Amino acid sequence: MDDPPDWIAEFTVTPREFAAHLDALEDSGRTPVTISTLAGHLAGRSPLPPRPVLLTFDDGFADLPGPTADLLARRSLPATAYLTTGAITPGGRSLLPPAPMMTLDRVTELERSGMEIGSHTVSHAQLDTLTGKQLRAELFDSKAVLEDALGHPVPHLAYPHGYNSPRVRAMASRAGYETATAVRHALSSERDERYRIARLIVRRGHTVADVRAWLAGNGARVAPYRDGPKTIAWRWYRYTRAAVRGPEFAG
Repeated sequence: MDDPPDWIAEFTVTPREFAAHLDALEDSGRTPVTISTLAGHLAGRSPLPPRPVLLTFDDGFADLPGPTADLLARRSLPATAYLTTGAITPGGRSLLPPAPMMTLDRVTELERSGMEIGSHTVSHAQLDTLTGKQLRAELFDSKAVLEDALGHPVPHLAYPHGYNSPRVRAMASRAGYETATAVRHALSSERDERYRIARLIVRRGHTVADVRAWLAGNGARVAPYRDGPKTIAWRWYRYTRAAVRGPEFAG
């Protein structure tokens, strides 16, 4: 968007910048894949193409089934869209602040354009702070809604803002997801964990040079790696706060 809502501005780029990022991707010689292709490799079922890259889009903002998907389709670039079902369903339950959102009836359109669909939970809560009942509803219900809309299984999940824990990852497996992507601010690798695949967030301040460096395999650490003390402490702080205030927006 050229003029996004303030709360999401940090995690958006303008249409012109987006096109420049895609130019960099095409110039890099990398092969775009969907999450299912990566899942097949991590499970030992099939090899990856040379120099793969995975493009992911979270939440389900209104531009996704229009300008974003159209630009990707014109360049024949597959991608994966992780959708927050409560935010795209009329009258749905979501913690996302106000923003223009797509609607659930357009998910088949996204799929036809070349995007694979994954779950981004129901409400976009901080999953690692939820009770067992709340966590189960977020993971199972969002999956069911998308499967009803598409008419086929949806085996992939993205944790809102990357927040996860061993308990969350175990529940994702029980819910029937084959993979789950986190954030980790890191490059993924062939040794990455299926239930917290590393991703890099493109922020408004990132330049085309940053994107080119990532595509060359530089400028970020490589997963997998263990959570550091600060990450663990931050998780416990948020867990305690949520116990008092209730589920909070992950963002």
